[in-house]
Amino acid sequence: MSIMPDTWIRQMAQDKAMIEPFVESQRREGVISYGLSSFGYDARLADEFKIFTNVDNAIVDPKVFSDQGFVTRRGDTCIIPPNSFVLCHTIEYFRIPRDVLVICLGKSTYARCGLIVNVTPLEPEWEGQVTIEISNTTPLPARIYANEGICQFLFLQGASAPETSYADRKGKYMRQRGVSLPRL
Repeated sequence: MSIMPDTWIRQMAQDKAMIEPFVESQRREGVISYGLSSFGYDARLADEFKIFTNVDNAIVDPKVFSDQGFVTRRGDTCIIPPNSFVLCHTIEYFRIPRDVLVICLGKSTYARCGLIVNVTPLEPEWEGQVTIEISNTTPLPARIYANEGICQFLFLQGASAPETSYADRKGKYMRQRGVSLPRL
């Protein structure tokens, strides 16, 4: 399995619409960086946030998930309460090739502030906007910024395509737009 460089990512974005919209170079001036990097793509955070709150004493159950534990907000920034989290999504829409697996890592700027980004791997032939969970591990409120970098995606090309892709399995999060809550 090889990690794919900027030239491959650019070509796939142009020829196969693998990333839309695609930013061809790193943008850094006055913002948390986003766009194409040497061996990855730094995605941007959209302006929709589902902030976890315990106002209604909701129970978090992945098998019977209720959105009662969230407050939805839109805006240029979002404040994540102490020891809490927010669900959000990328601006970019991804179309993953059949022979590629994508791993996501949080940006160091946020990690150094105690904010942890979590995204499960993007499987072969998955497509959609990526739902992102950002945990505030600090005892203080933390601010995140829409339309700026939030995480980096690394593209790993397999020696061959898998026998069964995410699309073949008709995965439950296929073609998602916006924040997708847990489904069973």
